[in-house]
Amino acid sequence: MSKRAVLEVIALDVEDAVAAQAGGADRLELVTDMAADGLTPSAGTVAAIRAAVDIDLRVMLRLADGFAAGDVERLAEVAGRMREAGATQFVLGFLDADGDVDLRAVERVAGVLDGCRWTFHRAIDRAANRDALRKQLADFPGLDTYLTAGAAGGVDEGLPVLHAEARRRGEQGYEQRLLVGGGLRLDHVPGLLAAGIDAFHIGGAARPTGWDGPVSAQAVADWRRALDTPRP
Repeated sequence: MSKRAVLEVIALDVEDAVAAQAGGADRLELVTDMAADGLTPSAGTVAAIRAAVDIDLRVMLRLADGFAAGDVERLAEVAGRMREAGATQFVLGFLDADGDVDLRAVERVAGVLDGCRWTFHRAIDRAANRDALRKQLADFPGLDTYLTAGAAGGVDEGLPVLHAEARRRGEQGYEQRLLVGGGLRLDHVPGLLAAGIDAFHIGGAARPTGWDGPVSAQAVADWRRALDTPRP
């Protein structure tokens, strides 16, 4: 039997985390401040969520809106505090002013993570050359996932890229799992599954009342059911 698809849900607090796990999420992305598209949460929030659920957590390492690293030494300090709070998996991704991967920042932060598994987030969708970015990061310790919509505008726009990259799985720079998110809808799921994509990321789709409301266990369960429904 094939392994079931991964469902990752954005959680802002313990209430979100508990509901997401109850609905069938496999993993949480922990962030704060969605008005800035998700920044690093407090160490206290990370520790509280870790105590409340037993599924995997990935903690965002991002200090300001946009994809510039900013103060790299502060980022490294924050990464260390998150590890002390019990985090063992992370999310990060930095671009320079030309839209190329900021290797200095990624190297510094990944060095603090010391082999912990991590996701390069949707900065890839703003990269000047995503193929070059993938190849530059191909051998980075711990990097096992790219969170991507395939395009800056979201999954509707990025479907051709997602399908093309799925076909390249296993090539240099394409060994990592594709985690699809960013304007993802349930009607996208059958085609993405058929293309061999096996990981999905939702935020607003898990919150029927919007970002001011909590994660709904029922909404997450609807996604879990869609991902688990056998395909002809």
